[in-house]
Amino acid sequence: MTAPPATPAFAALRIRGYRAHFTTYLLAMMADNIEHVISYWMCWQKFHSPALGGFAVVSHWLPFLLFAVPAGALADRFDPRRLIQVGMALFITASLGWGLFFLTDTLQMWHAMLLLVLHGCAGVLWQTSSQMLLHDIVPKDTLQSAVRLNATARSLGVLVGPAVGGLLMLVLGPTRGIFVNAAFYLPLLLWLVNAPYGPRFRSDHKPSPRAVRGFADITQTLRDIAPDPLLTGMLALAGAASFFIGNSYQAQMPAFAHDLGHGDPGVSYSALLGADAAGALLAGVLLESVGRLKPAPRTAMAIAAGWALALGAFSQAHAYGLALALLFAAGFLELSFSSMVQTLVQLNAPAAIRGRVIGLFNMASLGMRTFSGVIVGVIGSAIGVHGSMLVAAALMCTTALTLRTRAARSAAA
Repeated sequence: MTAPPATPAFAALRIRGYRAHFTTYLLAMMADNIEHVISYWMCWQKFHSPALGGFAVVSHWLPFLLFAVPAGALADRFDPRRLIQVGMALFITASLGWGLFFLTDTLQMWHAMLLLVLHGCAGVLWQTSSQMLLHDIVPKDTLQSAVRLNATARSLGVLVGPAVGGLLMLVLGPTRGIFVNAAFYLPLLLWLVNAPYGPRFRSDHKPSPRAVRGFADITQTLRDIAPDPLLTGMLALAGAASFFIGNSYQAQMPAFAHDLGHGDPGVSYSALLGADAAGALLAGVLLESVGRLKPAPRTAMAIAAGWALALGAFSQAHAYGLALALLFAAGFLELSFSSMVQTLVQLNAPAAIRGRVIGLFNMASLGMRTFSGVIVGVIGSAIGVHGSMLVAAALMCTTALTLRTRAARSAAA
């Protein structure tokens, strides 16, 4: 395993190019979440369709399941800057499309479904290529800092985006608000026009001789990394976290809040929604400041087990304050292990197929979230969301500890 040496606090932010990347990435992540707030609200007002709400979740994560590896193969072969710009252009098209339909009051359900799919596909191109671009922006010994700061920016966007989206709807209205939102994607798109990164700026770059093969890239990439226990272990951990839990508890938060006595919209309910994002934000700041938690497979697996335990305890909590604290702890632990897993994958992925391996990681860590709602929701319809969340957390905890035991045996052998 390759592990980075000790680095100073916020090491990646000391690099000018990464500061530009971080700022524009944060704005785009915020815009992504603003668009969710406004479009979901307007779709509910227009159609009152729970099925469309379910489709919105599936359309957001399914593209990662289907296209993350092909997108990574594209990033191996072509300039990741241009793929990110295509993603930003698709995001802008989706925001402008929503705004046009809101303005003319002509939104139909098939329009909404098309825009939701377009938004999901934009995310695949953006996230996979952004992770690939980090290797051009920062040196290898700073990669852990860059990955963790990106994860922190993602959490900050999730935390701030809904608040900004609500403010835009309140001050400007949903139609003008969604048009303004399109502008938040522009800084990243424009910065990448002349940003000095990508294949032609690499001293050791060799164009990939391998053509992009679509879905065949998934099976080939699995074969390529099969002999590497570190990569397979990290992908299994990321996939299990996404499959069993993902962010499914957020979709069930109204039920949890109701049972805690805070089911009505307001500050108490909003605090539950934002508690895990706030915990993740604190984790990013603290881990960057202290810099003592080094990436290691067994450490990541242990923290993942702790994350599952925190969510399992949350599902059984009857006191609002305790539930809030457990969600905060879950967010802290989730960012800690997920950024560590991503760092290990990016550091140890073979350079020739790095994009495909990162794509496979996104397929596992994001695409498998397509099924987490089924695990918690369908089982929840039979035994209640508290019981189904406890089952999902127990399965995740067991998987993480099993993987840790196998990693320990492999290291001993």
